Amino acid sequence: MRGRKVRNPDEANVDLTPMLDVVFILLIFFIVTATFAQEDALGLEPPPPPAPDTEQQEQVPAILILIDETNLITVNGRPTDIGSVRANIERVRAETPESAVVIQAHPKAKSGVIVLIRDAAYNAGYKDRVNLVLTAVE
Repeated sequence: MRGRKVRNPDEANVDLTPMLDVVFILLIFFIVTATFAQEDALGLEPPPPPAPDTEQQEQVPAILILIDETNLITVNGRPTDIGSVRANIERVRAETPESAVVIQAHPKAKSGVIVLIRDAAYNAGYKDRVNLVLTAVE
């Protein structure tokens, strides 16, 4: 076999450097051109403190909604289910229209339940008088 060279199998290799360059260029391109979705979050801003020179107004009873760690819901001490929270809020609002809603949730309560109750309060007509309080775990 004249004129033929025998190659060892370990001499055949592929250079991966150009492929890595292309991958990094594509990665940079997708990072730069990606659009980021704006997510809605719960508004947990505390109310502003009252002015020191104003007189104390008459205290209005609030609608207290408690959510415990097992997601049991009580509205002003009455156990209720998630479907009738809005009706209970509207009933109390008819009695005292100037009252506010206070949602007191246990830290182990499901966030979906808290959001559903907040939405029920919004749908009952309380847009700016809904407060969320997380209780401390002892």
